Amino acid sequence: MIPMMEFRQFSEQQPAFRVLKPWWDVFTEYLSVIMLMIGVFGCTLQVMQDKIICLPRRVASENTSELHLESNISSVLREMKGLKTDLDLQQYSFINQMCYEKALHWYAKYFPYLVLIHTVVFMVCSNFWFKFPGSSSKIEHFISMLVKCFDSPWTTRALSEVSGENPEDNENKRSSISEFNIAMSPGEGSLEKTQSLRSIPEKIVVDKASASVLDKKEGEQAKALFEKVKKFRLHVEEGDILYLMYVRQTVFKVIKFLLIIAYNSTLVNKVQNKVRCEVEIQDMTGYRQFQCNHTMAHLFSKLSYCYLCLVAMYGLTSLYTSYWLFYRSLKEYSFEYVRQETGICDIPDVKNDFAFMLHMIDQYDPLYSKRFAVFLSEVSENKLKQLNLNHDWTAEKLRQRLQTNPKNRLELQLFMLPGLPDTVFELTELQSLKLEIINNVTVSASISKLEDLQELSLYQCSLKMHTAAIAFLKENLKVLRVKFDDSREFPSWMYCLRNLEELYLTGPLSTDASKNIVLESLREMKCLKILSIKSNLTKIPQSIVDVSSHLQRFYLHNDGTKLVMVNNLKKMTNLTVLEIVRCDLERIPHAIFSLTNLQELDLKENNLRSIEEIISFQHLRKLTCLKLWYNSIMYIPEHIKKLSSLERLNFSHNKIEILPSHLFLCNKLRYLDLSNNDIRFIPPEVGVLQSLQYFSVTCNKIENLPDELFFCKKIKTLKLGKNSLSILSPKISYLSVLIHLELKGNHFEVLPQDLGYCRALKRSGLIVEETLFETLPSDIREQMKAE
Repeated sequence: MIPMMEFRQFSEQQPAFRVLKPWWDVFTEYLSVIMLMIGVFGCTLQVMQDKIICLPRRVASENTSELHLESNISSVLREMKGLKTDLDLQQYSFINQMCYEKALHWYAKYFPYLVLIHTVVFMVCSNFWFKFPGSSSKIEHFISMLVKCFDSPWTTRALSEVSGENPEDNENKRSSISEFNIAMSPGEGSLEKTQSLRSIPEKIVVDKASASVLDKKEGEQAKALFEKVKKFRLHVEEGDILYLMYVRQTVFKVIKFLLIIAYNSTLVNKVQNKVRCEVEIQDMTGYRQFQCNHTMAHLFSKLSYCYLCLVAMYGLTSLYTSYWLFYRSLKEYSFEYVRQETGICDIPDVKNDFAFMLHMIDQYDPLYSKRFAVFLSEVSENKLKQLNLNHDWTAEKLRQRLQTNPKNRLELQLFMLPGLPDTVFELTELQSLKLEIINNVTVSASISKLEDLQELSLYQCSLKMHTAAIAFLKENLKVLRVKFDDSREFPSWMYCLRNLEELYLTGPLSTDASKNIVLESLREMKCLKILSIKSNLTKIPQSIVDVSSHLQRFYLHNDGTKLVMVNNLKKMTNLTVLEIVRCDLERIPHAIFSLTNLQELDLKENNLRSIEEIISFQHLRKLTCLKLWYNSIMYIPEHIKKLSSLERLNFSHNKIEILPSHLFLCNKLRYLDLSNNDIRFIPPEVGVLQSLQYFSVTCNKIENLPDELFFCKKIKTLKLGKNSLSILSPKISYLSVLIHLELKGNHFEVLPQDLGYCRALKRSGLIVEETLFETLPSDIREQMKAE
């Protein structure tokens, strides 16, 4: 006998593949085993038993007929004797073989081999998609992930959290989802609802105490599973090779079934016990006709009918499989019932090969799909990330990162984390929280534990706020800094922060609702005093006017976009500080002249060429600081003398060539910066500035300094670097409080010994070439080096 183990290789597959074998594949597999046994049994008999037994037949003549008649009459008188053929054993064997080859019908000869071949083809066809490289790799990856997801502690934890929900809440959730489904149009609800999943009404019952415990290693494994599932889904949903291969092998089996039934039912009656044989071997045996007996005809006949029945069952099962394949939408898979059952509402529907494999899994055990669905949910993934984040960032670790910010607040800065650790809310001493590039985070009500929190900075973070968290921030937050690139990163909840005092916004804003983000009304911010906007506005938003009654400082950085309309500035009558930077202004806006409480004005990096309007600043009696730096101003008008209240004036980085003497009539000036211009001469009227403490003319073309400059005895910082000076007046000794002197980049050959009288000047405050410093007497050098 041929051992059955020899045929196992045709149907062997990994045990894990059984999850992709629905009941019909299992049933046909057993049918194939039975048919294989029939084929093997028939082949064994064919090999081991005599196939056919033949005897020669005499050809009757007329004389022999008469003698035969007479013998019949007298038969009762004579004893019957056998016919002698005079054939030996070798001749009989030869006759049997010749008649087997020539007279026996081919179906009777090859029936067991046909059964064996057809069965092996069936078995190979049924398992081909498990062996083909293009499909087997996907199947192996899928089953590997499926088993890991099924056994993952995170799956148990996620489902146990659902199982512990209030039944009334679940019922309300289900009813709301049902109403939504009823309201959907037929086109929207075309995804097939997996029937098999409806047979899982029960919750997964687990010990919630044990399910809530997930160590760091298990958390990392679950995180890796989420990534694998995500990448696998993107890869598998692109094609439908698995679906097409399964369809093709099913169609092939149906065609083969029809072929087998057709020719077997026609030829089964050819298996006969008696066979007449006529072969031209008379010269070797003396006979031409033989009567043969097919010894296995009776058994083969019964086996063939049995085989036909098995093939019929196999074929009907394949027809059912074809119906299932073609009349059900197997390239789409809906997790609707799982969403209702688990309460995880963001589980996405899938398509193509991914959907097909899930349909196949449902035929094995729908519980696999339910547990696997947990790893398709972003909500579930975010919960896991949060859990892992809490493991990585303990309260002790966060407390070590606390530092004091420039406003003397205790600050925690978190950069590029996958979420916001819950342990942050255990730092009750925290006063400032700075988050950078943290996305898809929900701030829970636990933020209310941070009773001292006053400052929040969000740089490119997309946050969602719990209602209780908004209520807490509404009452406690004083400073909010936001840097955003799109609407997802813009906190729409900020408008209700009624106790907010400082708001800093950096990102694309617009006054047009169809473009970017529109700044809505800020009227709820009753305490807002400082507003800073770094954006690309073309006009001052009307929403800012809503806080004009209490806004004291307004900073607008426009990143080079031309600011066309500034009329709304007139309404900000309480402004004390105004900064309009990089707004491509060509003239000083007239609206500024209405701000009677203005104390500081900064028009840095605009396109100002003429500032004749400066005369109107005389109405701003409180203006003490004017910064017109980084522009293209060619000259300073004489009207500058009208600004008698100025204490700080910055004209650096312009194109000024001549300093008008009227400039120095602003005798309250304490800070004057004229660096990076084309100035060649400093008028002697500079000596009028007896309050001057800071004077800079760095990077100009000055060749001489007026002696009157050294009469400004309160100067602490004097910057004369990068000019064309060759002599430093000995009157430098008059500047007894000088602590910073910059001389580097000039044409000095020697420094005056009178520098020794500047007792407050140290070596670190003297910016000069080392060789030039060495020209000073040693005692003066030692005096300066002594800190």
